[in-house]
Amino acid sequence: MIPAIEKLSSEEIARFQNEKLQETLVYLSQKSPYYKNLFSKENIDVSEIKTISDLQKIPTTSKDALQKYNDDFFCVPMHEIVDYATTSGTLGDPVTFGLTDKDLDRLAYNEAISFACAGIQKGDVVQLMTTLDRRFMAGLAYFLGLRKLGAGVIRVGAGIPELQWDSILKYKPKYLIAVPSFLLKLIEYAEQKGIDYNASSVKGVICIGETLRNQDFSSSLLAEKVTNKWNINLHSTYASTEMSTAFTECEFFHGGHQHPELIITEILDDNDLPVIDGGSGELTITTLGVEAIPLLRFKTGDIVKIHTETCACGRNTPRVGPVLGRKQQMIKYKGTTLYPPVMHDLLASFDEIQQHVIEITTNSFGTDEIVLKVATTNTSKEFLDSIKDHFRAKLRVAPNVEVVSLDVINKIVFTPMSRKPIRFIDLRK
Repeated sequence: MIPAIEKLSSEEIARFQNEKLQETLVYLSQKSPYYKNLFSKENIDVSEIKTISDLQKIPTTSKDALQKYNDDFFCVPMHEIVDYATTSGTLGDPVTFGLTDKDLDRLAYNEAISFACAGIQKGDVVQLMTTLDRRFMAGLAYFLGLRKLGAGVIRVGAGIPELQWDSILKYKPKYLIAVPSFLLKLIEYAEQKGIDYNASSVKGVICIGETLRNQDFSSSLLAEKVTNKWNINLHSTYASTEMSTAFTECEFFHGGHQHPELIITEILDDNDLPVIDGGSGELTITTLGVEAIPLLRFKTGDIVKIHTETCACGRNTPRVGPVLGRKQQMIKYKGTTLYPPVMHDLLASFDEIQQHVIEITTNSFGTDEIVLKVATTNTSKEFLDSIKDHFRAKLRVAPNVEVVSLDVINKIVFTPMSRKPIRFIDLRK
């Protein structure tokens, strides 16, 4: 199930996207209060924007603007909204996203071709380990996509290893959709209960919320800890509520494939200019085909690389590499620039660490301070010093390490109102 456009040449894909971009700009100029005001304020004639490169004539859209002017981004009357979702905002309150019938159809199509990219086929059984409630878009999107694809769905929801294994053994799913660190809990439970997980029906997992790859596409330590025990394929995905689009790895595990009929991507530097080919920058997206809240040059906050060489799977679409970090989470510590993902991965290398949280504060000198809060089976000074030594060897800095009970730290990591584990807390001023 590879859409024909994904096998076209780069030039043909560009022509297609340029046409869709012009349609989107006309739609925004007619329907969006926010963008109509922006075009008027900046004296932008959308008929002069012909190509993706012309987008540089239009200011980017920030998450702050989306939150501050949330209602002005709606392009349809409220009686046409059939589903409401929310995402966290930068100013405190959540941002509301409404979806029309057409938007739900688009969401289902996106997930269907994304799951197909990872190898899921009609008739496969898939266990869904994420919630469909609490106004989260992801769980609903997964269900709609699997239904459109013709797969069977086991809606177990998040957590509870006993219930997950009960469903795996009873319904024999071929794939799971899960947060990768939770797979370690499934392995631990299986070992305690004598379940032969390598003899189970599970062959692959569509992983959400945590990174699986290093920048060279080698497996992260977290991915290795899972696959060294459980012989399954782990497919990384990248998505967000704002994009209503997913980037999912194929069987060659070299980045998440872009769907050019659904989204336009730019990689921008700190001055909102395109980075050189192969450079890292902030992923900035323009949605295509969204009816209720289309976004134009929306800055995601994620620092990534785009890979444009043709993939061995036959798709000729750009691929989004592993997220280097979130722009707002960049840490300057003792002259070294750090992002949380690399620290998470280093902590995953210690089997004694049961759970962790990285906490960032501002010290009395106005600079960043890092505390690694860990729940560990080894609280000796020698072990804690070895954590700092490992960080010093790999990152040239040694954060403070604080031991916290597993119960306390789990309440922070697995908060009921988040579909993803929270292992980074930013308390900076």
